[in-house]
Amino acid sequence: MNPDLARLQPYPFERIRALLDGITPPALPMVSLAMGEPKHPTPDFIHEAIKANLEGLANYPLTKGNLGLREAIAGWLTRRFQLPVGSVDAERHILPVNGTREALFAFAQTVVKRSADASVVMPNPFYQIYEGAALLAGAQPVFLNCTQENGFIPDFAAVAPEVWQRCQLLYICSPGNPTGAVMPLETLQQVLRLAEQYDFIVASDECYSELYVDETQPPAGLLQAAAQMGNTAWKRCVVFHSLSKRSNAPGMRSGFVAGDADVLQQFLLFRTYHGCAMPPPFQAASTAAWNDEAHVLLNRELYRQKFTAVMEILAPVMAVEMPAAGFYLWPKTPVDDATFTRELFARAHVNVVPGSYLSREADGLNPGAGRVRLALVASLEACIEAAGRIRYVVETL
Repeated sequence: MNPDLARLQPYPFERIRALLDGITPPALPMVSLAMGEPKHPTPDFIHEAIKANLEGLANYPLTKGNLGLREAIAGWLTRRFQLPVGSVDAERHILPVNGTREALFAFAQTVVKRSADASVVMPNPFYQIYEGAALLAGAQPVFLNCTQENGFIPDFAAVAPEVWQRCQLLYICSPGNPTGAVMPLETLQQVLRLAEQYDFIVASDECYSELYVDETQPPAGLLQAAAQMGNTAWKRCVVFHSLSKRSNAPGMRSGFVAGDADVLQQFLLFRTYHGCAMPPPFQAASTAAWNDEAHVLLNRELYRQKFTAVMEILAPVMAVEMPAAGFYLWPKTPVDDATFTRELFARAHVNVVPGSYLSREADGLNPGAGRVRLALVASLEACIEAAGRIRYVVETL
């Protein structure tokens, strides 16, 4: 067996099952705010595009995806992030992938050169795929704490030069999971200057970029920051986007990677052997999705309604802030986060994720401790019901 498998940490949901084992919840319908799985309806036009292209199942798909899909992605990136026209080449700068989870993991296996001091730097708390990808690539994860004091954005200037000297890959996530924090353009440009100085690659997980509160302030992206610095060859830049959150199509497993052509050429080679081409009907549906914005506007409005309703219920009894983007709340807990998670399940039949399960101790601190992640993915009515139960538990603890 691969000895690095023994280095993997249990996934948060595995730990939650053990945490709740043996508890008999009250006879109330269970409401889960744990898994970040969108529950809004998948748009009808996506269903129709899949059905209209079922004949594609008779053909092996290209790992690189069809040109129409790549052109749709290039057009969307250019419009969304105000990139120079023609700067994103559908032939060289785009690779469709089967969701960002698969691609974020595989990317580290491609770009990390195994060595005794190889390291992959990432935010803390974080999406656990980053850590697992680093470990199975033979690298050491390095965690940058994201706390209320730094606005839940890593303090890149405080990182020691020797850390950057060992870094081969930096994962960033903006908007952040679980905090919802958005990196400003200036911070993204700071990251790119560090990548240039120390010669590492930046993998920017932007899968929540289309879920934001203020329609006048969409989150900036790494390619946008690069373009404003004159880096339209996207050197050391790779971004990851998905239709799971944007278009409520998590089961389609559709996303893309875009950026540095030299890096993507090597990633395509890896993926050719990996055997992970997107099925043709899903490529057709993805093309339609990237070309449509009306359903995304509606999606954001549905999340705004839930945030407004839930914040009104929880803010009087919990330390909780409205995030700039994403669909998570990241409130402080009145007792330790694992105990609070157990109490919510035992008293109210509500599932949440302990913040400490999404983080690692670094510099003597687990930045997720004393918080829980609430995913507002259920219906408005279910989220309001869950918030009312959480408030009851807080008030009776």
